[in-house]
Amino acid sequence: MAARPDRMWNWRELLPVRDPQHIVYLGEGGTPMFHARRLGETLGLPHLWIKDEGLNPTGSFKARGMAAAVSRAIELGAREFVVPTAGNAGAAAAAYGARGGARVHVYMPQDAPPANRAGAQTAGAEVILVDGLINDAGRLAAAYAKERGWFDLSTTREPYRVEGKKTMGYEIAHHFGWRAPDVVVYPTGGGTGLIGIWKAFEEMQALGWIDARRPRMVAVQAEGCAPVHRALYAGAERCEAWPAAHTDAAGLRVPQPFADEMILDVLRRSGGTSVVVSDGAMRNAQECIGRREGILTCLEGAATVAALRALLETGLLQADEQIVCLNTGTNLHTALPPPKDRVDG
Repeated sequence: MAARPDRMWNWRELLPVRDPQHIVYLGEGGTPMFHARRLGETLGLPHLWIKDEGLNPTGSFKARGMAAAVSRAIELGAREFVVPTAGNAGAAAAAYGARGGARVHVYMPQDAPPANRAGAQTAGAEVILVDGLINDAGRLAAAYAKERGWFDLSTTREPYRVEGKKTMGYEIAHHFGWRAPDVVVYPTGGGTGLIGIWKAFEEMQALGWIDARRPRMVAVQAEGCAPVHRALYAGAERCEAWPAAHTDAAGLRVPQPFADEMILDVLRRSGGTSVVVSDGAMRNAQECIGRREGILTCLEGAATVAALRALLETGLLQADEQIVCLNTGTNLHTALPPPKDRVDG
């Protein structure tokens, strides 16, 4: 595996595309794991690692899921796609759709980050701004998908995005010599990445690559939108919709994740937990990570580091444990303005 040069598709036998000629490739996957020594010294965590998904094409982990989903859907004959998004998924869908010669329609809240809108438009997608949140965008996208026969790329409403995202789990285990870390801390909105990483560890055990040891999975949510956290501590099987959801971390503003049962199941089976952090704590962590490690995290990624102090204080994390925090995107998106004019051609 290590000698194969094509990053996420190193694992192509474990991915859904049957014929490699249908792979839509932009360089996704193979992101680095950084030993955050200076940050770890500050927190008292000598074995702290950050996996930087911001170095993917389109600047986020969404590239993995969309690469797998668009590739497989094109292999199955789809040529027109729709996706609801809080931001990053729309830009990724647009880029992979363009690369594969497909048409993409993106539904996003009107207050989604301008750079994500810009990315989708620049890659030729039709962008429809919705007065509401991602759940509202999802309802409209689903209706148009049904009416017009578009392939719906909504989170966990098709089986392929989780397949791309599970490759994060393969890469984590490979980095540690085919061992699981003690803890994986993941920013959780729609939750596909968390589900995918857990799926990867189950598959690797079935393949005989690792033993039965698993990481404890920790979901991090925002104070202004924490349906998973509330359901977990209430002992509920499903998440109730979070009223008036608000947070500057657009990827965490998912008031009722479609995959709620699977997310809660992973947290409980892994012996994990969930943590809620404020937007202010995310911003402080984002600055701390940048100053101490030079890693330019998105707010969602910074939320995982913001959660570490609370985990330590409550005894849910031990100082000598091996911890992997997922940075799911770059903060450079915030510096990009949306395009002023549509350009056809």
